[in-house]
Amino acid sequence: MKHQQEEIIKNYVESYNNFDIKGMIRDLDQHVVFENITNDKVDLQINGIDAFEQQAESAKSHFSVRNQEIEFWHFNESNITIDIHYTAVLAMDLSNDLKAGSTLELKGKSEFVIEGGKIKEIRDYSSR
Repeated sequence: MKHQQEEIIKNYVESYNNFDIKGMIRDLDQHVVFENITNDKVDLQINGIDAFEQQAESAKSHFSVRNQEIEFWHFNESNITIDIHYTAVLAMDLSNDLKAGSTLELKGKSEFVIEGGKIKEIRDYSSR
């Protein structure tokens, strides 16, 4: 079970890094819940695979390069957390401080709930 969960998460992260949206959603449950949490505040919540796919397609245009590197795994039954080192290069201006060509770098974690071989929930945590 643990090995299968690792493979599902590795596929998701590798697909994210390669801008492969079809690969990202391959193992998602139809009713997946995604939350992005920055500084302990939910700043994005998505419900369902179709909304997730639309958001992922839209977001990929923001970056020319992006990379999540898994640094550590935490397993707790169906809940798996990975510590990540994230780097990205912006492809467009996002704000006065975040301009095209700027490099973002941060540490964070992602929590996954996997049931029946499908990702039911994803929560990405970071701080700025």
